Amino acid sequence: MNILHNPEQHRFTLTQNGETAHVAYLIENGALDIRHTIVPALLEGQGIASALVKAAYDYALQQGYACVATCAYAVRWLQRHPEYNGTPSKEYCEGNACAL
Repeated sequence: MNILHNPEQHRFTLTQNGETAHVAYLIENGALDIRHTIVPALLEGQGIASALVKAAYDYALQQGYACVATCAYAVRWLQRHPEYNGTPSKEYCEGNACAL
């Protein structure tokens, strides 16, 4: 998968078959917080969301940031990957869609 990082827009993106999936993040208080994960319906079920979240958190660790999630998908991803020592953000509300 060819994942691109656009630090100016705070996004990791992947384009396939003319459709673009992305993870948007904020960096605050020494943490990279994934705010939302968007995967178009035509790209669902291919592991793209997981790959994008992993790329973002790998970048966070390389830069010395903590891994934080406001996006419900990213929270679940962190729960499945305890090696990232991630936590939900203070803005995360269980059962809600990702914050914008």
